[in-house]
Amino acid sequence: MANRLQNSASPYLLQHAHNPVDWYPWGAEALERSRTEDKPILVSIGYASCHWCHVMERESFEDAAVAAVMNQHFVCIKVDREERPDIDAIYMEAVQAMGVNGGWPLHVFLMPDQRPYYGGTYFPKRNWLQLLPQLADVYHSQRNRVRDTAEQLARHVGQSELARFGPSIVSEDTSRWHALFERLYQQYDRQYGGLEKAPKFIMPSVWQAALRYAWLSNEEEFKSMVFHTLDEVAAGGIHDHAGGGFARYSVDGRWFAPHFEKMLYDNGQLLSLYAEAFRASGRPHYARVIRKLAGWLERELMHPEGGFYSALDADSEGVEGKFYTWHTTEVEEILGNNAADFINFYHLKPKGNWEHGTNILYHDATAIARADQWDAHHQQLLKRRASRVRPALDYKVVTAWNAMTISGLADAAEALGDHHLRDLATRAMTFLEQHLIADRIYRTFTDHRSETEGFLDDYAWVADAYRRLYELTFDEHYLTKSSRWVGYAIEHFYDHRENSFYYTSDNSEALIARKKEVFDNVIPSSNAVMARNLFRLGTHLQEESWLGMSERMVNQVSGVLFNEPVYMSHWALVAMEQHAGVQEIVITGPLAMQFKEELGKVWLPFVTWAGAEKQGTHPLLEGRTSSHGNSRIFVCQDRTCQL
Repeated sequence: MANRLQNSASPYLLQHAHNPVDWYPWGAEALERSRTEDKPILVSIGYASCHWCHVMERESFEDAAVAAVMNQHFVCIKVDREERPDIDAIYMEAVQAMGVNGGWPLHVFLMPDQRPYYGGTYFPKRNWLQLLPQLADVYHSQRNRVRDTAEQLARHVGQSELARFGPSIVSEDTSRWHALFERLYQQYDRQYGGLEKAPKFIMPSVWQAALRYAWLSNEEEFKSMVFHTLDEVAAGGIHDHAGGGFARYSVDGRWFAPHFEKMLYDNGQLLSLYAEAFRASGRPHYARVIRKLAGWLERELMHPEGGFYSALDADSEGVEGKFYTWHTTEVEEILGNNAADFINFYHLKPKGNWEHGTNILYHDATAIARADQWDAHHQQLLKRRASRVRPALDYKVVTAWNAMTISGLADAAEALGDHHLRDLATRAMTFLEQHLIADRIYRTFTDHRSETEGFLDDYAWVADAYRRLYELTFDEHYLTKSSRWVGYAIEHFYDHRENSFYYTSDNSEALIARKKEVFDNVIPSSNAVMARNLFRLGTHLQEESWLGMSERMVNQVSGVLFNEPVYMSHWALVAMEQHAGVQEIVITGPLAMQFKEELGKVWLPFVTWAGAEKQGTHPLLEGRTSSHGNSRIFVCQDRTCQL
């Protein structure tokens, strides 16, 4: 028997469509039943590739006895956090306010008016069965206590993030910038790179910001810190050496043992980071990482029409990482006489270097320049791996993550001068335009578009991707579309009182709070991305109001920015661009694209590009095109160009 999730578009909700739990999707029907029957709500939030979500489903939600207790006492709602990040953000903050470390699966118990009164993450079956009747009883027998708790939590999540952490405007003098990145340097793991803790997330925008500061300050230790980190990541088990791409994070401190799920948003950002590192260093192994990563995206995550799916699961056949790990005997069988050197290079052990006698491929970072010698062997392993039972695919297309990946492909295409990567980027944008962009931007697509309007990250990353495609191709319709969606976001998301953007549109469903995303996590803050859009597009279009808006946004968070190098790193990118200024390189004439391709390979992080082979309407082209057929390059700043 299928429950009410059977008609959902979300792959995660469909995974639960045959649970004996009487699941509802989030919506009016479930909320009305809770009010009518005076029954508390149990909200369970997760995502399709979440390992512990699968564990809890197997232990509890597929068990008829557990389901009976849930159905008796609660109106049960399942939420895909990637489809409804607005709901997830509210209840994650509520659970953290209770003193619980956040994570998924996330379980929150609500009053019928959606205010939370208890929550947690993963619960073993025994604990879950004890907890459910207790929380139901408390709801009915201690209503005043529950109401007071819910009111306190609702007040907490309803408080403005900026009011809680700022505003505190400080000056951006050189000593403050140095102190900020010195603080980051103190958190840097000098042995294995990255930030000194486990589990280890790569956090791409942190290293992009550090590279930009290295450019401005000419302090080589910051550049070395980034290259060391990227070498260790590329050498570690978090990198899929056979197939390309990166896992979500490493459970240990040396990038060896990944949590094997692979997310589009990580890999899209890593295209941009390795592209920048390649231009900054010229190290050929970074180009190799990019090509293998893009090959993995095209082979394993690409929709037939060009968009990209969301994720690959960590598990296959009920075992985490089984798809990616190897027995030594299997490698010997595949590679024959070539196996011994390969086994030695990748530290494979007869009894395994991982669980169940299996091995994770990794090598010493000092040997990274020699890793390309094994590419033919990787192809042999990849061919064998294709016969294995594959991890589940989350075939949901998320607009923000696709746009992020389009920007990454554009960065990689520019750095490598690679037309195939450029074509992947433009084709993916065409997919979004055909399926997810109309009178507004929509959040997700499976076999049809969801009716959920996009959130701020969707609008911000789409605008960023359009701008990057313009700078890559000089096709002005991309710049026009980038400007359109920034204008839409200002109209429907912007809070003039706090000089920042809400995460949800004024057209969206009203929840118990309207949140703002200020801090970076594994994905940069959507407010920071929008502030950068306003600055970069304001520069392109000579739109003073947008430049001023971006400056006010950065000023609003500057007090936090200069104390927090990790979770404000994308803000640091914007602030450095504003502080240092950007040069506009304008290229005109029949050789414009040829010149652009050559210059695009050079590390010029504080540059914005404009150009046309013939005529164009871009403000920076005015008076700079030639009727004589010659090609010219202008270097400009603040609308003043050199000859």
